[in-house]
Amino acid sequence: MAARRPQQTTPASSPSFADLGVPDALTRVLASTGVDRPFPIQAATLPDALAGRDVLGRGRTGSGKTYAFVLAVLTRLAASTTTRRAGRPRALILAPTRELATQIDSVMAPLAKALSLTTMTVFGGVGARPQITRLRAGVDVLVACPGRLADHVDAGHAHLDAVEITVLDEADHMADLGFLPTVRRLLDQTPRGGQRLLFSATLDSGVDVLVRRFLTDPVVHSVDSTLSPVAKMTHHVLHVQAEDRFAVLVDLTAAPGRTVVFTRTKRGAKTLTRRLVAAGVTAVELHGNLAQAARARNLKAFSEGEVRTLVATDIAARGIHIDDVALVVHADPPVEHKAYLHRSGRTARAGAAGTVVTLMTDTQAPEVRELTRKAGIAATTTRLRPGDALLHKLAPGERALVPQPPTTPQPSTTRHEVSPSTGSRGRRGGKPSPTASTRSVPARSAASFSARARPGARGSR
Repeated sequence: MAARRPQQTTPASSPSFADLGVPDALTRVLASTGVDRPFPIQAATLPDALAGRDVLGRGRTGSGKTYAFVLAVLTRLAASTTTRRAGRPRALILAPTRELATQIDSVMAPLAKALSLTTMTVFGGVGARPQITRLRAGVDVLVACPGRLADHVDAGHAHLDAVEITVLDEADHMADLGFLPTVRRLLDQTPRGGQRLLFSATLDSGVDVLVRRFLTDPVVHSVDSTLSPVAKMTHHVLHVQAEDRFAVLVDLTAAPGRTVVFTRTKRGAKTLTRRLVAAGVTAVELHGNLAQAARARNLKAFSEGEVRTLVATDIAARGIHIDDVALVVHADPPVEHKAYLHRSGRTARAGAAGTVVTLMTDTQAPEVRELTRKAGIAATTTRLRPGDALLHKLAPGERALVPQPPTTPQPSTTRHEVSPSTGSRGRRGGKPSPTASTRSVPARSAASFSARARPGARGSR
């Protein structure tokens, strides 16, 4: 993943990573990426984690939990006398989504290299054979999604009896996705005496069951709960007519800077992306119906600035860490207040400022009022029409729309006629356009961007 590392700038009076016991080899790598001082969750948990204690860390999304456990795991492994063995990872990090697993590994890889440790990811949606090959070669830290790892364990390609440290990241989200039975089965196969670190925004949804069953006398550190206010995040509810929603959304997403737009369903995300692209907005989609290669390609295009708008389902509400997202738009208000908070957490990360906008129609007003109340959010509600001056205050800058050429039938090409240098995505490759999967379709007016979405209905990812 090409997302920039957060520029951590906590007060100079706070302890340094070296003060907390992080080795010089790691502090040098951190400094080279602009991470100079620990965030509160890191300063709180690292001493206990480095001492070998079981740790329960609670903190809202964007609070810096990844570095908190990555630094602990790598430091502990580097000090251990054990060696890597075929099919037996020394540390296991479980994550709920492919994107989160990939990003954990991207954060960890340069740090692990500095200590001559190896890492790899295991998740579904891609071929299993390369994963099996790498597992057999031996790995120090395995970052995995529960389902695919369980498949490898059942087939005998991976064994968890040598795991010294286990990390559960976004444990509450794993519970929400129904992964807890698989997680329990995997943890049962790790040594009882191993160290366990669990990081979660909340302790509901069955996470407390994991804590009681698998953590031994854990040290609890709670920093920035999900209901803690984010000082630099402002919340707005735009009360619009159903027929004006798309025009308002185009105005917001045509502004400079990165925007993440959330819908409730996969079909809604796909349809809305196509409509935005047809209107001239550079946009890509992210949802569970996309193949892993397409998900990675679209996320890369967004993180590297090739496109400015990412239209996503709640698959991106947790674990998608991309800096400089200026605006989050709830095109479809989420069902649950926790989803609202996690979606909104894609902006105002690592001390930066951010704006959150919820589009609300007359029929959605009671639902949105209840949503913001439960989330503990004081949002400014404004009734407006397209062209309102407030839109430029929420998303400042000159609007830019990319004209879309009319679609015309293309002549068929044989394999030998496609040149890789042309950039067209023929059979022999060539770099695809970031919007290749978002062909334009006629715009339509709808009460909700998500097909058949209705108040109180849980959309698919």
